[in-house]
Amino acid sequence: MALGKTRRQAMGPGVRRAIHARTIPVFNQMAGAGIITLPGIMSGQILAGTDPLVAAQSQIYLMCLLCSSSIGSVIVGVWLASRRLSDERERLRLDRLRVSRR
Repeated sequence: MALGKTRRQAMGPGVRRAIHARTIPVFNQMAGAGIITLPGIMSGQILAGTDPLVAAQSQIYLMCLLCSSSIGSVIVGVWLASRRLSDERERLRLDRLRVSRR
């Protein structure tokens, strides 16, 4: 920001790295879902009398919903943190990293 860049330009690479690092566990969970999670939950629905195709569709929808909400919360959290580390004049405020003692 000292070189005339805006907050978004200056914090962009760090924000992207933070989002990437926090979404890796979400994608790893989705990779294992097809082998572990889906068959276990689907078997309960099938035993309850649900059509297997409907059970598979509902489980895939549920996994996508959970993953998208996780990724959304990561993006919002990183955005809020980047806003907290700068002020309205787009200056870096590292003093805001300290815990305030009241």
